[in-house]
Amino acid sequence: MSSAAVIRARFPRATGNFNRYTGAVSRGLDETGRMAWFSVAMIGQIAHALRRYPLETLRQIAQTGLGAGAMALVGGAVGIGGFVVLSGASLIAVQGFASLGNIGVDAFTGFFAAIINVRIGAPVIGGVLLASIIGAGHTAEIGAMRISEEIDALEVMGINSISYLASTRLIAGLVAIVPLYAGLVVVAFVSPQLTTTWVYGQSHGTYEHYFRTFLRPEDVGWSFVESVIIVVVVMVTHCYYGYNASGGPVGVGEAVGRSMRFSLISVQVVVLLGTLAIYGVNPNFALTI
Repeated sequence: MSSAAVIRARFPRATGNFNRYTGAVSRGLDETGRMAWFSVAMIGQIAHALRRYPLETLRQIAQTGLGAGAMALVGGAVGIGGFVVLSGASLIAVQGFASLGNIGVDAFTGFFAAIINVRIGAPVIGGVLLASIIGAGHTAEIGAMRISEEIDALEVMGINSISYLASTRLIAGLVAIVPLYAGLVVVAFVSPQLTTTWVYGQSHGTYEHYFRTFLRPEDVGWSFVESVIIVVVVMVTHCYYGYNASGGPVGVGEAVGRSMRFSLISVQVVVLLGTLAIYGVNPNFALTI
């Protein structure tokens, strides 16, 4: 009997833990490689999806923007996103006015709204909404098709399953994010202004002065760029986990959970890296009283 066999027999639990942790590295690398291959295939077949499956692409665009069934009654992602951004932006105004008022500079509440909402708040809230409302549904839908062998049936019929199921959803996300994110940004601008001027009684001129002084068109543009990157990351993640789901309904539920965890972390990482890359050296404002 070899020394390794003796150790395994003598310390089975320790050996099992060692094998599990060391194997996690190789499993992680394998998972990363498969996700990278799926991402390349999904993005690379966008033109194929537009050419071969235009009706499915249009259906996904409508479902992504307005929802289906009960979601359509509240406006889908548009309605829910508007309510979430409304509350989040109002909270920024409340905290900003109260905190700045403690040091006698509550007039800078417009500065808070112009900087935080555009650079951090709107991208993060938009990414979380995209992952929770749209992405999770895609994972469950594609995962259900996988365990019921519908994806295998598509392949048998000669339909490119990645192009039909994943690339069309990516196109829908990229198309829907433009008006959706524009609406979220508008709500993020209007909500703190109404809260500050109507609830706290600050003059409209004071708020408008500092808001327009510190709001840069370049910041809005970079915010849209971040939102597009977030859409790609979120859509690829959720379609990948749904496409590779296994283990029946339980496996689909686990795939939704794993995709949500990965997406939520990815959104924060994208916003963090984007903020550091754009504003890390020069924040592009000079705060003076």
